[in-house]
Amino acid sequence: MTIARVERPARDRVVPKAAGSLPLQRRQRRRTRLTAFAFVAPLLVYLAAFYVYPLYRNLDLSLRDYTVRSFVSGDAPFSGWDNFQKVLDDPTFGPAMRHTMIFTFVSIAFQYVIGLALAVFFNRHFRLAPTLRALFLIPWLLPLIVSASSWSWMLNSESGVVNYFLHFFGVDPVGWLTSPDWALTSVIIANIWIGIPFNLVILYSGLQNIPGELYEAASLDGASAWQQFRRITFPLLRPVSAITLLLGLVYTLKVFDLIWIMTKGGPGDASSTLATWSYQLGFGSLLPKFGPGAAVGNILILMALVFGLLYIRVQSGQRRQET
Repeated sequence: MTIARVERPARDRVVPKAAGSLPLQRRQRRRTRLTAFAFVAPLLVYLAAFYVYPLYRNLDLSLRDYTVRSFVSGDAPFSGWDNFQKVLDDPTFGPAMRHTMIFTFVSIAFQYVIGLALAVFFNRHFRLAPTLRALFLIPWLLPLIVSASSWSWMLNSESGVVNYFLHFFGVDPVGWLTSPDWALTSVIIANIWIGIPFNLVILYSGLQNIPGELYEAASLDGASAWQQFRRITFPLLRPVSAITLLLGLVYTLKVFDLIWIMTKGGPGDASSTLATWSYQLGFGSLLPKFGPGAAVGNILILMALVFGLLYIRVQSGQRRQET
């Protein structure tokens, strides 16, 4: 009597691994990790040297009672939140915060509206559209010091070209940069002019992703140009608009050089913002107040961080919607 031999299924067979294959795989994984770290290391060094360390030093400045001597020697006593309390109790804090909010929100509102109008206009693809789009990018490409100096010349009370043209319409000269009533308005106008190209480029790229068939179908249904914009363009452009507004908000919060070149925050405190006030405290006098200046800077960083986290959340939400 013979007993039939039952073969084990192939999937149940235990195939012994080759000797030394497991250590080899571990060495390969370790080599891959080291290679990846070698590529990332320069970026980490850059971030640590130019972002992490300056932020740490700024926080340390705001928590210690620094003078010129202690700033050099490095033995400033720890003062905790006293510098922040001094800043909040300072009578300049209220106007600087108010001017920062006005400057930021008015600038991004007009930049977005004008940029959106220009993007819709150039989306018609007429013959001169590429040339005109390139010309509108000039304010964005110019160095900021050139733009600010040009606006300072144009808005000069005595020899500015703006007052020269207003004279033809019987309007008295306006002290754009010297009047407390007009200084903040002047820097807002200049900032709007500089920021329009950024909004134009981003919003125009968003319009390119809207299918043209939607507009053709709406035209066949008798929709007007305004109805097409309200029902098609604006809703489909909402994700791009959110990113544009948030990026503009974070950037405009920290604008310093434009205001400083044009008005230096004056006259008085008429156009001062948190950015210009921080600079004035830290470097604007013979007896600089490093601690309060750093505290104002940290408040500004915290505000920008809040809006930056909001931007990241909006982006992640858009990715989830796309998937």
